[in-house]
Amino acid sequence: MKKVALAHDHLFQFGGAERVLLILSDMHKQAPIYTLINDGKITENLIDQSKIITSGLQKIPGINKMFRYFLLQMPKHWEKTDLSTYDLVISSSSGFVKGAKTGNNTKHICYCHAPTRYLWDNKEEYIDKMPEGKILKIFLPKLLDKLQLCDFSKAQEVDFFIANSQYIADKISKHYKRDSVVIHPPVRVEDFKTNQQVEDYYLIVSRLRPYKKVDLAIKAFNNLKLPLKIIGSGSEFRRLKKMSRSNIEFLGEVSDEERNDYLSKCKAFIYPQIEDFGISALEAMASGRPVIAYKRGGALETVVEGLSGTFFEEQTWESLAHKILRFEADKYDGNTIRQHAKKFDESVFRQRINEFVNSI
Repeated sequence: MKKVALAHDHLFQFGGAERVLLILSDMHKQAPIYTLINDGKITENLIDQSKIITSGLQKIPGINKMFRYFLLQMPKHWEKTDLSTYDLVISSSSGFVKGAKTGNNTKHICYCHAPTRYLWDNKEEYIDKMPEGKILKIFLPKLLDKLQLCDFSKAQEVDFFIANSQYIADKISKHYKRDSVVIHPPVRVEDFKTNQQVEDYYLIVSRLRPYKKVDLAIKAFNNLKLPLKIIGSGSEFRRLKKMSRSNIEFLGEVSDEERNDYLSKCKAFIYPQIEDFGISALEAMASGRPVIAYKRGGALETVVEGLSGTFFEEQTWESLAHKILRFEADKYDGNTIRQHAKKFDESVFRQRINEFVNSI
């Protein structure tokens, strides 16, 4: 029987990458989970805490809030993480976890959510979010360039890459010069329901952060004067609420049951951002509702024009508004959309991961 370990960049938030980790952990129940830091308040009801092994960074007071300031330390801590006694290591990566130390007889599969974001595609955004200071602004770009070389080097030590979408597979090829197999993240279709009672509102479910482009949707609906409901919270909440007219309702954080009910009754799900894959759009489809998405990123792999949704061509409020004006919800069949979502069901993910592991 193979001795297996799981590795994940960090555990201080819960999103799509962590959902993948939970399934991998359930598939390999005896496998420990190595990670740089763990916020037990977030993970205690999701993961058996006895399985989690953290790095030395965990001992630093307030590390959850100061984590990004330890960027230079992250690769070093992963290099100190010795996984050479395991037959198989599966890392869940959008950071430096791919640099964990493995042995000559260890097979390392990296399930890549994205090449390390703040080194390749989001470097400028990362720098902008750091505190003001001339010295920092001068030296940080050079340090990130150095880390980029390190990240590339560690990517060459991975035995096999799995990409969460073709969009990310292309980035793995571009940045790491490595091939990968695409296995999409799962949605648990059985957790969602269709509803015959579709109501007159559009819906967004999202963290309220700049790259989610919720402001673009708000500008469109301000002009269209159509009802839009927004579920989620984040740093952009005050700014977005201030710019919204009365036809736009902010619901904040809601329970899974409430969210799923809103999903099943919305006229359409609005998806203006570029995502590596995009679970929330699939959750709308699992609820039988069509998606109006920007035609880039992972949405191209889940939204089928005319069957499970439609695309707008330019990432502008005008382009989105024009698409909404031409959108006809009655042309979409909820059961057909849900059947499409089943292609991305958790059972499919488990089967494909098992087949891949058994093939190496």
